[in-house]
Amino acid sequence: MNYLTVENISKSYGELELFRDLSFSIHKDDKIAFVAKNGSGKTSILNILSGDDTPDSGQVIMRNGLRVSFLSQSPKFDPNLTLNQTIFNSESPQLKIIENYERALQNPEDTEAYQKAFEQMDIHNAWEFELQFKQILSQLKLDNLEQKINTMSGGQLKRLALAEALISNPDLLVLDEPTNHLDLEMIEWLEQYFAKAQLTLFMVTHDRYFLERVCNEIIELDHGKLYTYKGNYSYYLENKEARIAQDEVETNKAKQLFKKELDWMRRQPKARTTKSKSRIDDFSEIKKRAHQRRKDHQVQLEINMERLGSKIVEFHNVSKAFKDKVILDGFEYVFKRGERIGIIGKNGTGKTTFLNMLTHNLEPDSGKIIIGDTVKFGYYTQGGISVKPEQKVIDVIKAFGEFIPLTKGRQISAKQLLERFLFDGKKQHDYVEKLSGGEQKRLYLCTVLIQNPNFLILDEPTNDLDIVTLNVLEEFLLDFPGCLLVVSHDRYFMDKIVDHLFVFKGKGEVQDFPGNYSDYRDYASNLPSETTSEVPTDISEEKEAQNKAQKLSYNEQKEYKNLESKIRSLELDKKALEEKFTDTSLTQEAINDLSVKLQKIIDEIETKELRWFELSEKFES
Repeated sequence: MNYLTVENISKSYGELELFRDLSFSIHKDDKIAFVAKNGSGKTSILNILSGDDTPDSGQVIMRNGLRVSFLSQSPKFDPNLTLNQTIFNSESPQLKIIENYERALQNPEDTEAYQKAFEQMDIHNAWEFELQFKQILSQLKLDNLEQKINTMSGGQLKRLALAEALISNPDLLVLDEPTNHLDLEMIEWLEQYFAKAQLTLFMVTHDRYFLERVCNEIIELDHGKLYTYKGNYSYYLENKEARIAQDEVETNKAKQLFKKELDWMRRQPKARTTKSKSRIDDFSEIKKRAHQRRKDHQVQLEINMERLGSKIVEFHNVSKAFKDKVILDGFEYVFKRGERIGIIGKNGTGKTTFLNMLTHNLEPDSGKIIIGDTVKFGYYTQGGISVKPEQKVIDVIKAFGEFIPLTKGRQISAKQLLERFLFDGKKQHDYVEKLSGGEQKRLYLCTVLIQNPNFLILDEPTNDLDIVTLNVLEEFLLDFPGCLLVVSHDRYFMDKIVDHLFVFKGKGEVQDFPGNYSDYRDYASNLPSETTSEVPTDISEEKEAQNKAQKLSYNEQKEYKNLESKIRSLELDKKALEEKFTDTSLTQEAINDLSVKLQKIIDEIETKELRWFELSEKFES
């Protein structure tokens, strides 16, 4: 079933042409990734699909009644609303029913309203949707439903936008870098969610494991042309390589033909026959083909960085806390030459704080951090580059250095470094303010590298970088001979670059793990679980429930399934109310109100569980 067709769209901003005459289609159950270099117009295409922008020419044809939800890089919300109000500020009928039910829970003394809301949940089978809705908020760590939007961080707002997009249950979900601002645990949950869900997706993402495990089609915009690959990331890489090899063969043939035709053109008399005129027209096409040049670059550098002494960086009994939040507690570590360490952990566990202490931008509460005399840090932060009006790309780099020394007396100039990081000669003389967000991040990376550090620190370097740039960066880092310390949520990047991890677990605990990210996941998956999930998700339990349901009549199967969802949802409501009793500032009146609400939910759970057991006993007897 065709959902959407893009026909010959073009987009320009002034003299800058992003793309021309692009056409593709999206069908039901497609999970498509859109791949292109930064500055090619990926975000513009997403904005056109979502209706937030229009093409200069061409059109987008949508199926009648198609519901589209768009996750943008910079979501906007009403700052005066709470998280809860924002979620329910939707046209979704099921969300309206759940909102009424949640409101009724807050006012249990209004028995008639509560009963009506409960019946509507039954009639519209909203229990399972409510359970899914709560699980999404829980997985994305959006627990404080009364938090005001104007108090939320950029990462929280991005997670809220993602939750809103998922909960709206659209026909087509359009996503711009959905894994940005998510920690590794959230990314893996979202990956599994998308892989299993019957959703139609069109996304831009640089997360290559995401592409591998979620997508069934990849569309690449390369040098102004679209190429479609009906498979995941591995399939894309294999077939792209074959396509490029074939292009090179055809280009070489065109070059030979061009030489032959050029010789013929020079020998022709002024009078032309019809046949020769046709050959002349063909010649122009051959010439165009023969002069094509791919602008892909591979970095193979033998960097001659400043020598590292025997003493590099030492942490001795270092502790750091912000009020009750402990970041480090007696941390000890001595860095060695050539170490390549990755830092992982949930958001808020202190990864960036650790980097700021290492670079002496923040002092520890106790202990010592000793930096060797020969250490020269290169620190890529999440803040990015400061754009100055009318400053050109090449001038930004030259302000930090003219070249990087290589072995055997060679060197790489600022211009050559930019070329290797995909800034061609024309782009180098563009104004920085005209660059896309990803291009500015790429330029900032070059300003760090041109300073030729021997201890490189990268804080989320992969955010907003396209896959082509990531491959270039990875090749550069694989050649980098100094110490490397990386904070990243990009699992593919971490697996390729690091061989050692600091795992920030919170409450001051940092695990020193020998291996890359996939090694750690294998290790962690074999550890005994420390906590039991609030909602049972064991596959064997689900299969057992399915087998039970198959022995019931159709109506009983439906009732049985709904009861399970209702009970789970009510248990979550019960837990939320019980947590409110821990507030020591509650008045006696408030405690009494909470007690009434809690008892009502407990009674409801008991009633539902009783019916569930009745249905269970049917096939056991």
